[in-house]
Amino acid sequence: MTWAPERRTPLQVLRALESGPRGLLESEADARLARDGENVLPTRRTPSWPLRLVRSLRDPFTAVLASLAVVSALVAAWGTAAVIAVLVAVSCVLRAAGEYRADRSAAGLRELVATTATVVRRSGPDADPAPREIPVDQVVVGDVVRLGPGDLVPADLRLLRATRLTMHQAALTGESAPVRKHPADEPSPAGTSFDRPELCFQGSSVASGSGTGVVVATGADTRFAAAYGGDGAVRGSVRGSVRGEAARSKVRGGDRRTTAFDRSVYGISWILIRFMLLTPPLVLMANAALRGRGLETLPFAVAVAVGLTPEMLPVIVTTALARGAATLARTHEVIVKRLPALHDLGAVDVVCVDKTGTLTQDRPVLDCALDASGAEDPEVLRWAAANSLWTLQLAEVPATDALDEALLDAAEQRLPGGLDALEHDPVAALPFDPVRRLSTAVVRTPDRLGSHTLIVKGAVEDVLDRCALGAGERSRITALAAARADDGLRVLAVALGERPARTRAYTTADERGLTFVGLVGLRDATAETAAAALTALARSGVEVKVLTGDHPGTAARACRELGLAPGDVVTADVFDGLPDAALAELAARTTVFARCTPEQKARIVRVLRERGHVTGFLGDGVNDLPALRASDVGICPRDAVDVAREAADVVLAAKDLTSLDHAIMAGRRAGGTIAGYLRITLSSNFGNVIAMLTAGLLLPFLPMLPAQVLVQNLCFDAAQLAFAYDRQDPAALRRPLRLRPREVLRFVTGFGLLNAAADLATFAVLAWAVRAGSDASGQASFHTGWFTENLLTQALVMLLLRAGRGVRGPVPVAACALAGAGVLLPLTPVGAALGMAPLPGVYYPLVGVVLGLYAGGLWWCGRGHR
Repeated sequence: MTWAPERRTPLQVLRALESGPRGLLESEADARLARDGENVLPTRRTPSWPLRLVRSLRDPFTAVLASLAVVSALVAAWGTAAVIAVLVAVSCVLRAAGEYRADRSAAGLRELVATTATVVRRSGPDADPAPREIPVDQVVVGDVVRLGPGDLVPADLRLLRATRLTMHQAALTGESAPVRKHPADEPSPAGTSFDRPELCFQGSSVASGSGTGVVVATGADTRFAAAYGGDGAVRGSVRGSVRGEAARSKVRGGDRRTTAFDRSVYGISWILIRFMLLTPPLVLMANAALRGRGLETLPFAVAVAVGLTPEMLPVIVTTALARGAATLARTHEVIVKRLPALHDLGAVDVVCVDKTGTLTQDRPVLDCALDASGAEDPEVLRWAAANSLWTLQLAEVPATDALDEALLDAAEQRLPGGLDALEHDPVAALPFDPVRRLSTAVVRTPDRLGSHTLIVKGAVEDVLDRCALGAGERSRITALAAARADDGLRVLAVALGERPARTRAYTTADERGLTFVGLVGLRDATAETAAAALTALARSGVEVKVLTGDHPGTAARACRELGLAPGDVVTADVFDGLPDAALAELAARTTVFARCTPEQKARIVRVLRERGHVTGFLGDGVNDLPALRASDVGICPRDAVDVAREAADVVLAAKDLTSLDHAIMAGRRAGGTIAGYLRITLSSNFGNVIAMLTAGLLLPFLPMLPAQVLVQNLCFDAAQLAFAYDRQDPAALRRPLRLRPREVLRFVTGFGLLNAAADLATFAVLAWAVRAGSDASGQASFHTGWFTENLLTQALVMLLLRAGRGVRGPVPVAACALAGAGVLLPLTPVGAALGMAPLPGVYYPLVGVVLGLYAGGLWWCGRGHR
């Protein structure tokens, strides 16, 4: 498409595209799809394997390792450089393979919730045009597309018709306010194409109203694609607007860049990287000052830095999250669109939910039918249902009202004879309108020949205004209706009027002098599995807060029906003027917020996050979009509007809301795997590094050769892959899993020092058993003994500090294999090539004593950390 304002009318555009208001033929659409390709952005295309491997180098740990390999090669430490290169290659291959599997799974999952578009097409030249839902990637140039509230714009459109249409264009322009759109015979002389009211762009969404447009660009030709990957001039201007939107988003609480995953895994990673970068200079300076060694200790310093590195962290994280997401999709129909969101789900301790469409079905049901005294009376229901039936039949309303449907359903179920009891001879109907707030059906009643009965139903105040009532009776009925409304019911009044039969048309002037019959109260039907879902969340230690725009009584009643104590309901007028600190205090003790605007929902979510909570938000409508973006994890049901599904991180494809609890449990399992790996790996690595630095300063020779350090690290890394497949102890999943960097570092420090104590005790054993000295054989024995003990202690750490249960599973097998490598590798030709030597028999029982004491210390100290 040419983006300069063209002087073309909509009809000229349709002719240029060889289309028309009746839409394309199916055969023509198929031909255009084959010619132009699918309507997808270039960035969505699957990257090649070489590109995946190159991207793996961007991981900070991998990048640091590669840098250390280069440093080793520059000083001709070829063995060290070779082993580090192997570590880098293994890490890159495993991560690329994991991402490939994750992308393949995610692509399959996206098909389950693929966004669709409503297009008008014809099956043949003489066939009538018919709207149909198709996947967005099947939209072609020339398609006529219909838009409604909440729809995502599937491609760039030129509007043909519109009714009060407004669009959200923040993704393109950075402006949060909706923009009015309307068709125009002549393009407007706007400064940029985004300002042109006759154009709707891919990447925007419908805020309100409806419209119909013809597709003028798809895929890489859209303005969205040009902005984010096209010509530099456009890209620069749009990047500026996106940066502005990011700043505004942060102010509004919609910044999603700092999630629980970022604060935990990435926070720990960067702390470790700082330690890694500081280690080589410290080792070099200490050896130069105390031992007079220079650059000859650089390979050892590099090996020590590598020893601190959890090289398998990217692999473990990707594998654990991808396996959890695939299992959720397969067993519980939960689609995780953003893999780190699964980790965030495991850390969620507060879930905020919108009431309508999530806890309730957005479908009213009859609760009561009361006469003027407040007693149940089926006659009130019969007259109310008769009004609904004949109003719908005679007034030809464009859409059936949900309240009328609820009354007819109740009459079918509760009245003797069902809807047959509503048999009357209809005469006329005056449909509901928002000014007088009532509807009237006129019927001929069989036992009243020569007269017509007016059945009036509507808002209580407006019906009572038309009834012949005394002041006291009116006040009593008003109080009765108000009490029911405060109890969460939608209350309607019913009245009758008798008129002589006539042929003249009835008007609203006839709605006078009525006789009050009674009240009908309707409530929202709760979602079938909502009560079980709330119970499961409470059992899992997750607090639920309801944020709704509904009446406080309606929200409180829905909560009580679902077993959630509403407490004191807070309305928006109470908290809107509060500062964030005061609102955070209020939100901490409040369960239900009513009369909330979308921005107020997002603000509540934001202050909860700032208070230290990890928040999830479950919503399904356009009004939930700001809160979905403000939360750590945005969640929506599968039947949510398109824009909500696109913004959400997690989609509940099944109707069962209890799948949310299953998703949280899967997140805790994945988070437990990552946390267990980090704690075990870092505590072992930290202890070894302390021991290496201490021995390097105390001994007249290096405590272990650089190649031996790296081979030991490689063996430990290989064994650690088992953590991605370990099963977690159910007891560890009962509460939200928060991986706090400070807690992890305290754990690592404590157990690292315990590990270092075991290593130093091994030094004493080696000094006595093998008489380690300055001769080559004694040094080789020392290296071998410590190599063996290191792998044995690492195997013990894997067994005793793991979060899984029992002696079965991949981790115990990997630990046994690691211990076997520690004992047997020095006896093989590989051990000899690494400079190792056989150990005397007395070493093994002595080191067994050290390991027994170490295992006892691990068990004792680890009891409080499981």
